[in-house]
Amino acid sequence: MLSLQLIREEPERVREALRRRHSDAPLDEVIELDREWRRLLHEAEGIRAERNALSKEIGQLSRTINDPEAPARERRHAQHRRDDLVARSTYLSQRLEGLEEQVKELQRRLDQLLLTIPNLPDDRVPEGEGEPDNVVVRQWGEPPSFDFSPLPHWELGERLGILDLEAGARLSGSHFYVLKGAGARLQRALIQLALDFHTARGYQEIYTPALVREECMWRGGWLPTFAGLMYHDAEEDLWLLPTAEVALTNLHREEILPPGTLPCYYVAYTPCFRREKFAGGRDVRGVKRVHQFEKVELYKFVEPERSAEELEALVEDACALLRALGIPHRVVLLCTGELGFNSAMTYDIEAWTPGSGEWLEVSSCSNCTDFQARRAGIRFRREKGSRPEFVHTLNGTGLALPRILIALLENYQRADGSVAVPEVLRPYLGGLESLP
Repeated sequence: MLSLQLIREEPERVREALRRRHSDAPLDEVIELDREWRRLLHEAEGIRAERNALSKEIGQLSRTINDPEAPARERRHAQHRRDDLVARSTYLSQRLEGLEEQVKELQRRLDQLLLTIPNLPDDRVPEGEGEPDNVVVRQWGEPPSFDFSPLPHWELGERLGILDLEAGARLSGSHFYVLKGAGARLQRALIQLALDFHTARGYQEIYTPALVREECMWRGGWLPTFAGLMYHDAEEDLWLLPTAEVALTNLHREEILPPGTLPCYYVAYTPCFRREKFAGGRDVRGVKRVHQFEKVELYKFVEPERSAEELEALVEDACALLRALGIPHRVVLLCTGELGFNSAMTYDIEAWTPGSGEWLEVSSCSNCTDFQARRAGIRFRREKGSRPEFVHTLNGTGLALPRILIALLENYQRADGSVAVPEVLRPYLGGLESLP
C-alpha cells in the first residue's frame, strides 16, 4: 500500500510513476475522496470542540440553577440559557453522528481504493509496456550444442517413463501432471538441494501451512487484484497458497520488530496453486504452466536503506544455485509494464531450455520496498525507544519446479535418450549418475 501522505504531498510524482507503469489505478478518485474525508473530519472536529465547550457551560449553568443562594432572576436566566444550549448541543450531537458515519464510509471507500493502487517503480526500472521492453542484464554459461536434435521435456519425460501428462489430466484435468519413479525422486532431490543450499547461505528454513486466511491475502497484496488466479475453499474460507510469499509476508504481521532483529532471511518450501490464465498463442505444452507446482521461496525483511543491495544479493543467491546445477541462464530486468503489483523492481532469471528452444523463467526476485509492510503493519525499531519504521520486504524464487526440472532434463539429455544427473544432485539420489 502506498503512503497516503505521499499521495497528498506529491500527487504529480505518484501520477507520473503510475503512468510509467501503464497503470489505470484510481489516483484521482483517491485524491478527491481524501480531500472530502479531511474536510468532513475537520468539520466533525470543530463540532466536537463546540459541543465540549457547550457541555462545560451547561454544567456551570446547572450549578447556578441548583444554587439556592443565587438570586431568582439569575437562576431563571441561567435556566433559559441552559435550555438553549441543551437544544444546540442535541442538534450538534445529531449532526456529529451523521458526520462520523460519513467519515467512516469515506474512510472505508478510501482504504478499498488504496488497496488497488500498485507499488511505484524504482527509478532504475526501464519504461516499457511488455516483454520486448525487458532488459537482459547478464548471462552465465553458453547454451549447449548437440550433435542430435534435442527433445523437449514432454517427449523426454514420456520416453524415460518419469512424466505422465495423461495421468495428470485423468486425475485432475488439463495442466496437472504426474511424476513417476526417478522423476518424483529427482523433484524431491531438487527441493532438498535448494533448501540445503540456501540455509547454508544464511536463510532460516520455515514451514508454513498451505492454506491461509483471507486477511493474509489482503495483507500480502494478492487481494483484490489476483482473486481470479487463486483457489478458495468457501466452506472454511481459506485460500490455497499461490506462493509461500503470502505466508512469509504475514509471519510478522502487525509486529514491531525489536532492535537488532533485522535483517531476517527466510526460505520455505511449499506446494503452490494457481488458476493460471493461459494466453492464446503461448506455448504451454508439457509442464511449463501448471495449476499445482512446488517452489522453494526466499524472503527478506530488511532496513529500508539496505533493500536495493539486498535485491542484488537475492538474485545472486538464486543464480548461484543455477550455476551449481550447471544450467545456462540469464538475468532480465523487467520493464515498468511487466512489474508485479507489489514490486518496485524485479529481476527474472531465465534458464535456457534447448529442447523447447526458449529462455524459460525459473526465478523472479523483487524488491517490494515498504509496500507490503504498510498493508501488513510490519515495523521495526532501530534502537530502544525509537520511532517505529516500516520494514522493506523482498522475495525471490529459489527455485521453482517443475521449470527447473524442465531445464535440467533438456540441458543434460544425451543422444541415446538418457539424461545425465548434475554432480551436485547425485548425493541426493543415492549416487545416481543418469536417468534411466
